[in-house]
Amino acid sequence: MAPKDGTPSGGGSDSRFFNTNKKGEMHELRMELHSTDRNIKVDAVKKVIASMTVGKDVSMLFTDVLNCAQTANIELKKLVYLYLINYAKSQPELTLLAVNTFVKDASDPNPLIRALAVRTMGCIRVDRITEYLCEPLGRALRDEDPYVRKTAAVCVAKLYDIAPELVRERGFIETLHDLISDSNPSVVANGVAALSEISETSGRDVMKISASVLQKLLAALNECTEWGQVFILDSLAKYTPADAREAEGIIERVTPRLQHANSAVVMSAVKVILSYMDVMGGGAHADSIRALTRKLAPPLVTLLNSEPEIQYVALRNINLIVQKRPNILENEIKVFFCKYNDPIYVKMEKLEIIIKLVSEKNIDQVLLELKEYATEVDVDFVRKSVSAIGRCAVKLDRAAERCIGVLLELIQTKVNYVVQESVIVIKDIFRRYPNRYESIIATLCDNLDTLDEPQAKAAMIWIIGEYAERIDNADELLDAFLETFEEEDPAVQLQLLTATVKCFLKNPEETQDMVQRVLDLATEESDNPDLRDRGFIYWRLLSTDPEAAKLVVLGDKPVIEDDTFRLEPNLLNVLVGQIATLSSIYHKPPEAFVVRAKRGPTGSDGMGVGDVGDDIEEGDEEEYEDDNDVNRAGGGDDLLDIGGLSMNDNATSSNYGSLGLEPDMFGAPTPSKIEPDARMSKVCAPEKSGGIELWAGFRQVKGAVKLEIDVRNISSTVPVSTLAIQLNKNSFGLSPAAQQIMCNPPIAVGGSGRHSVELVVNPAMLVQAPAGQPASPQIQVAIKNMTTGLVFYFAVNFAFEVLFSPDGALERATFIESWKSIDDKKELYGTVSDLPPASTDIDQVAAKFKAHHIFLIARRPVPNAEGQEVAYFSMRTTTGMVFMAELTFKKGVNAAKVCLKTEQIAYGVQAKIALETLLRS
Repeated sequence: MAPKDGTPSGGGSDSRFFNTNKKGEMHELRMELHSTDRNIKVDAVKKVIASMTVGKDVSMLFTDVLNCAQTANIELKKLVYLYLINYAKSQPELTLLAVNTFVKDASDPNPLIRALAVRTMGCIRVDRITEYLCEPLGRALRDEDPYVRKTAAVCVAKLYDIAPELVRERGFIETLHDLISDSNPSVVANGVAALSEISETSGRDVMKISASVLQKLLAALNECTEWGQVFILDSLAKYTPADAREAEGIIERVTPRLQHANSAVVMSAVKVILSYMDVMGGGAHADSIRALTRKLAPPLVTLLNSEPEIQYVALRNINLIVQKRPNILENEIKVFFCKYNDPIYVKMEKLEIIIKLVSEKNIDQVLLELKEYATEVDVDFVRKSVSAIGRCAVKLDRAAERCIGVLLELIQTKVNYVVQESVIVIKDIFRRYPNRYESIIATLCDNLDTLDEPQAKAAMIWIIGEYAERIDNADELLDAFLETFEEEDPAVQLQLLTATVKCFLKNPEETQDMVQRVLDLATEESDNPDLRDRGFIYWRLLSTDPEAAKLVVLGDKPVIEDDTFRLEPNLLNVLVGQIATLSSIYHKPPEAFVVRAKRGPTGSDGMGVGDVGDDIEEGDEEEYEDDNDVNRAGGGDDLLDIGGLSMNDNATSSNYGSLGLEPDMFGAPTPSKIEPDARMSKVCAPEKSGGIELWAGFRQVKGAVKLEIDVRNISSTVPVSTLAIQLNKNSFGLSPAAQQIMCNPPIAVGGSGRHSVELVVNPAMLVQAPAGQPASPQIQVAIKNMTTGLVFYFAVNFAFEVLFSPDGALERATFIESWKSIDDKKELYGTVSDLPPASTDIDQVAAKFKAHHIFLIARRPVPNAEGQEVAYFSMRTTTGMVFMAELTFKKGVNAAKVCLKTEQIAYGVQAKIALETLLRS
């Protein structure tokens, strides 16, 4: 870049600034920054920026660079401001020196410099700068130049993120509303963008689109830039029209955006139209909806001619659209056929959409295409294609026979992975259409030798067990699988157990020995609790009441349903409202993957989740007290917004019946308290420990911390009788209470035994975590086999919840006071997704947590956020560390947000991991 006076500033490209690595460079740069020659000064700042860009620390030049801001050269000023933004956080005190320059530049005659000053002040996220920003920002919002006004609008959103109360006090939100009426469409667009961002941050609707505002937005839509159009369209998508007529009028104004060259504009327009079509409904507007359906197809098809990355984003959005309104693209299935040069991620997404659009009209066409795909070289794509054929059969009753014909042709190819995937999908077809296509079982049995994957084996075993009476040598086929029972995957073992029992119930004379053998293997030789429990249940059923066993094991099974449109309607509506955002790509609502680190003044983050006691003024407490007097029992400030709600003891006591705390199915008495099991993991392989395999885990038994160790003698000819154990120093100060482990009786080769080692807290064993670093969860263990003298070592991660004590329930007032007293910097955030259904229900979560001494303190719905609820928990370790947690749940979403506060921040990560692990269990 040449200077404005035309003099070359060193010649050549600016890339030369990245190619220097001289000694004494900082001193040389400092000298150049103080040069009176403007060209040398510009080049020096460029060198500083280049060094900063590649990661070099040039913060020692802060004052020198700051002095360069006193210039009329806009190029130099931009460079200096860029440097200031980067180092403002690390040098907040020195940044204050630039305030006078900012304020002066905000009144400069040149609108570019005025806008630059306001933008830079907004980007410098230093609290002490904000008080100086307000006056220039207020002037900029009313500036005569539209460029300055639109820059100032965005700056308001940035300021709100730092100091929301300041924005409200100064009336900047009202000023943004005024900007929506601005004569310049770019200013309108930026005003809308700023208000939308503030709405997201605060969890409140500050946009408030009225009839007059609506008309102004629609007028600006035709004139502003493409990204301005996206902001306006996204705001319109959140607006609810008064009636069908208004919705139709807005759609007419938005429809031309479907022809836009920018795919983001197209998708935002599609989102608005889909949202408003629901308002229009059917009946008198059926013709209009049909016309809109025809208009939506071409722009969506056009997006598939873009680059692969845009295609993928478009396909993920189209996946949602065809679930909401399949008729939009019902005649366009051919455009989703895969091209030879499509990337694999595009091909996979196209297959999903083909399955959703397949119908009896186009099934023959689709089957030809899928059969062709099944001969491709990409194994994952071939598997997906074969699976797609099966899903078409499950979806279309009349086409199922044709689909099975294609699958049989593919099986004849003898390609290993094709055969295995075919077996898996044929099992689903049998479950969808029982007693219709069993004639093909013989063909499947001919290919047993090719099955080597657990899922395919499990599917074939299910077929053999389900149709044992139709297979002459069913017992022989199962017997072949039983030879490798102990090496098989747990899924295969479970299917083998069930299939053998089915075979026995259908043909008891010939399978007596086989069922006895498989029950012995499942109950005596297996370490898998699921397999062991199922084996015991079958054993008890067969030994006490064979007829009842037949009813249970051979009873009619529900026919599986077509899951092509598998998203819940409520979730689908949420995701359609999020088209053209990350939600539409992940197919998850924003709260499932977005964590906002900054909270608003009302104690709400971007999703309206309350923060206990945040920024509550004294006056607010008194007013709150007045409002809730009728709901409180016993006095005390109810700052958690839980006015008459039962606390943890009562709130969860009724839920334990659902957790199995009743007499078991065999009539055995239930213990009054069930101690949680240890999560065992393999820590030492036999080749490292003289033929002994070790598994380890932690649990708490009657308040004592136990290290559970499974000792398995795999190949040691010397029986294991005595072991010595020692722990290295660790973050929790744990050491064994006794150092000997007695194996009585001794464990011979092939045998195993579980032993508990009590751990006690020993201050001499404690290793402090480095400053600013989380405590290490790792416990290093040494074991010595006293018989052989062999010493072996392993490391196992400590389960932090084992340290939680039974006295961890805080009083509500204590909880609130403690929560408010802990600095926000000592908060930890996280989102736990893909939770099991039981972990999305607060009652069940509280019951599960209580078993681990994590106590529910309070719960409340989130204001202005339908379906969202917050629960507060406390826990205390046996060493006196206190942790408080806020968990946010949303109805219909299998995810939870976790916020944890503690003064012992080094151990906060371990407490958070403990909560997340329990939620996932």
